[in-house]
Amino acid sequence: MAARVLARAVEVALIGALGLLVLWLVWASRRWPLVHDAPIMHYIAWRISEGAAPYRDLFDMNFPGVYLFHLAVVRLLGTGDAAWRAVDLGATLVTALLVAALAAPWGRIAATGGPLVFAAYHLAGGAWVAGQRDFLLCPFLLAGALGVAAWAEGSSAWSLVGGGIALGAGLTIKPHAVLFVAALAVFIVARARRAGSGALVPVTGLVLGAALLPLAVTAWVAARGALGAWREIVFDYLIPLYSRLSRATDVLYLPWQVWIAIAATLALTFIRLATTERFTARHTVVTLGLGYGLVHFVGQRKGWDYHLYPLVAFAAVLLFAELAPAFAAPRPLFAASLVAGLVAIVVLVGVRGERTVDSGWIWEKERRVTALANDLGARTRPGDLVQVLDTTDGGLHALLRRRLAEPTRFLYDFHFFHHVDAPMIQRLRSEFVRDLTARPPALVVVMEAGWPTGGYERVDAFPALATLLATEYRLAREADGYRIYEKRHTS
Repeated sequence: MAARVLARAVEVALIGALGLLVLWLVWASRRWPLVHDAPIMHYIAWRISEGAAPYRDLFDMNFPGVYLFHLAVVRLLGTGDAAWRAVDLGATLVTALLVAALAAPWGRIAATGGPLVFAAYHLAGGAWVAGQRDFLLCPFLLAGALGVAAWAEGSSAWSLVGGGIALGAGLTIKPHAVLFVAALAVFIVARARRAGSGALVPVTGLVLGAALLPLAVTAWVAARGALGAWREIVFDYLIPLYSRLSRATDVLYLPWQVWIAIAATLALTFIRLATTERFTARHTVVTLGLGYGLVHFVGQRKGWDYHLYPLVAFAAVLLFAELAPAFAAPRPLFAASLVAGLVAIVVLVGVRGERTVDSGWIWEKERRVTALANDLGARTRPGDLVQVLDTTDGGLHALLRRRLAEPTRFLYDFHFFHHVDAPMIQRLRSEFVRDLTARPPALVVVMEAGWPTGGYERVDAFPALATLLATEYRLAREADGYRIYEKRHTS
């Protein structure tokens, strides 16, 4: 009796601490601005709503599902900060509920603790990860896993169709998820053969479901006349060039301490599952999700925090899965070790949240966007074109606020400064200068911070652009983080 009371007290304490942490992070994040990648996707969505075609008129490497998602947000809710907070918190809730659904067979503590861990981890990441593409991928991965797990536990093949449709939606955001679809298909075949039944029907249900939405968005791109441009971006730029672009120092900013605690707790969970022979089909599906999450992060070779989202989503499903059984076992040491790991996760996520929830650089970027938007408003007239040389430092966000279009399809400038000897990069440079000459913008904005390296001087490494700016434009304003060049007027 005393052991049960102690176990219950520990569970209540853990869930209470996590719940309070999530509530605090939700409250502290209520004023987060639209920042970093999200305003870029909003800008693309706005341009598409104005008639631009993705890829053909807007050079970007993301997949169509990202644009369609942001297009829905922009049309239904607008481009304000509060709207984006509502979207991010809504997506967090949906993902947390799916974590709970996957963990539900393992008890109330698993179905409560896992969702809270995921929500806390996400909110502790700060404003820049709000609505990131890998985060938006998570509910589709979890829903797909849930459909496969339900089939393995006796549901009809229709659960595989539903799971496949969910996975297909994820593929329109991050095509890397095809690896998870393949892993689940192998699991279905193995499961069907073990049961002595045919695998063709269930595998077909998953695959056809997964193909439905990717085919639909491909048809949408084709209808916009942009299929060829999309193919060129993917096969001539994204795969051979951009995929090799990285900055080794980015891994230094990962929450390593949190992940050490997560890895240790998962290791304890798997040890107990193996030694007690409690490993079920649902555990297998979630484990495949963990494996995919690891490949998803490592395979992208960028070392960015938000690439860890699929991994943390499936980790959250398992973190509390063996806590209640461990408390019920005669040896308390294992339960104590699990509790220690979970406590460490709660503490480290809380520390991370305290450091990031009100990061100074977020508000500095917000101030820069406001200042640039004001400058552009004072220097442009309706119909003027403005070209921005930037990545994520706020230039496109300022254009979005002023509803200003660019004269070229290039949203960023980093394409021009890596693998510069590659024929594709030379073609992009030539196209950029050609279009700037054919449709001269009233203003050219050069943001100071380049990516992955460089400042204002990076323009000098693009001689044709540097010459164009020097001869056709004059420096009209230099502010904190950006320069504005104004078109010279010839008499």
